[in-house]
Amino acid sequence: MNYAEIKYFDIANGEGIRTTLFVSGCTRGCPGCFNSGAWSFEAGEPLTREVEDKIIESLSPAYVDGLTLLGGEPMEPRNQVGLVDFVERVRARFPRGCGKTIWCFTGDTLDELMPGGRHHTEVTDRLLECIDILVDGPWVQELYDITLRFHGSSNQRIIDLNATRAAAAEQGVSLDKAVRLWRDEEVYATHSM
Repeated sequence: MNYAEIKYFDIANGEGIRTTLFVSGCTRGCPGCFNSGAWSFEAGEPLTREVEDKIIESLSPAYVDGLTLLGGEPMEPRNQVGLVDFVERVRARFPRGCGKTIWCFTGDTLDELMPGGRHHTEVTDRLLECIDILVDGPWVQELYDITLRFHGSSNQRIIDLNATRAAAAEQGVSLDKAVRLWRDEEVYATHSM
């Protein structure tokens, strides 16, 4: 699997200061996509073990809040296979509760990542288990809203997967039936000071 870019000290793609990995490859082709240069699976460079190690090391300082995955499309089936071992390494090094989160931006809806969904693979559940926040839904230019934080069009959701997993277990249902949205800080959510 290739990656198009890595941004260290990123503050635009999730809460706090993050390391952001832009994977290569997306078959969706949303009109107005901000990163159409990453649509080709051959764009960029290979995500080698050495590159993974550098990313993991970049997450170590206390001031870094976590890892963000976007693209391209991290949930393209072939990218899931390329990411799963790396993301599990990140989660093992930085377990939940240590102050580091994993965010993932996908054009897929959570429904499409569930068993029977168009992008559910043999590794999807493993990936989702590692992710704390899933920003789901395709970019829709007609629904663009500059006031939205951490997503660009109003159809997209910011899903708190930890709360969703807990609700799904409590209710005995699949994740897509128990979605709990992430809550932003009030000053950002209300656009008031």
